[in-house]
Amino acid sequence: MKKLIYLDNAATTKTAPEVVEAMLPYFTEFYGNPSSVYEFSGHSKEAIAKSRETIAKALGAKPEEIYFTAGGSESDNWALKATAEAYADKGKHIITTKIEHHAILHTAEYLEKRGFEVTYLDVDESGVVKLEELKKAIRPDTILISVMYANNEIGTIQPIREIGQIAHEHGILFHTDAVQAFGQVPISVDDCHIDMLSSSGHKLNGPKGIGFLYIRKGVKIRSFVHGGAQERKRRAGTENVPGIVGYGAAVERAVNTMTERTAKEAEMRDYLIDRILKEVPYVRLNGHRTNRLPNNANFSFQFVEGESLLIMLDMKGICGSSGSACTSGSLDPSHVLMAIGLPHEIAHGSLRLTLNEEITREDIDYVVDSVKEIVQKLRDMSPLYEDFVKKQAK
Repeated sequence: MKKLIYLDNAATTKTAPEVVEAMLPYFTEFYGNPSSVYEFSGHSKEAIAKSRETIAKALGAKPEEIYFTAGGSESDNWALKATAEAYADKGKHIITTKIEHHAILHTAEYLEKRGFEVTYLDVDESGVVKLEELKKAIRPDTILISVMYANNEIGTIQPIREIGQIAHEHGILFHTDAVQAFGQVPISVDDCHIDMLSSSGHKLNGPKGIGFLYIRKGVKIRSFVHGGAQERKRRAGTENVPGIVGYGAAVERAVNTMTERTAKEAEMRDYLIDRILKEVPYVRLNGHRTNRLPNNANFSFQFVEGESLLIMLDMKGICGSSGSACTSGSLDPSHVLMAIGLPHEIAHGSLRLTLNEEITREDIDYVVDSVKEIVQKLRDMSPLYEDFVKKQAK
């Protein structure tokens, strides 16, 4: 197998060995249905309770406020749709941003077709929500504000505490999509006045197909999946016991290693950013320079088509992306990059590299050298670049 440098950890992460080890007994040894009454099923029930406690502790929440789902997209759908249904009598106005994950944006569009009004906030050139615009957008019939904790494409971290405070002062529910942030930055639901929070296991070295929605006690949103009485009658379906166990193990690992792990990722991220910006001409860093996820670097290269760059990097054993994995089949430029003001031709030349704690300086050097070589090759084939060079020479 050729050398592999995996730099697409925002899309998914490798399941940690200790996570896999924790999950295995619940496939073949303790496979009982947690809803059954006999003693054998108690192992599964206890394992779920332990993971729920671990996750709640990581957020400063109560265990009974954690509801397991199939992942971040389900959690986002649940938060928006169920809130809209439960609070429709109070109002039909929702506030979100133009740079949310499509699980939020498409759900908001769905609600618009059913009589709700949605305000999509602009962001500044770094991708940060403008708090004054948020305040101006609030109306008497606003029932929900949903702003992601950190952006999945450009890594910018939002002023969540301030947003939560604004929502709290106006008596409006506040939801945050923390799929990228949970496990990467410390989060306190109380400090940030968060009423609902979405997360997904496979973003922090846990398994795929498992997530949770934190719902603050007293928030009156209803079931999203109907059927049995699982998850305190709020989310029907036999629990994914191995997934829940794996998620708990992944969260415990993430919390215990966060300080050292993210410090290393941030050091390698900054080294990558510094080299690219210094050594590759006509490139810009997307997202906030410092207030960003520790493992995220997103660049736009002028006179380069992002998909060609990705394919050529893949030939060198480097895995990256041009944006969200959920839109990788789309030919449209990233809605996030458009929202921060990039023109189409520059947005199309984007590259997102997201690191993990295993990355080394030698890996980064190989990646940067490869990017430099490929970008130059692609520009040499570009008529636009040729015209640009001729104009610069005059």
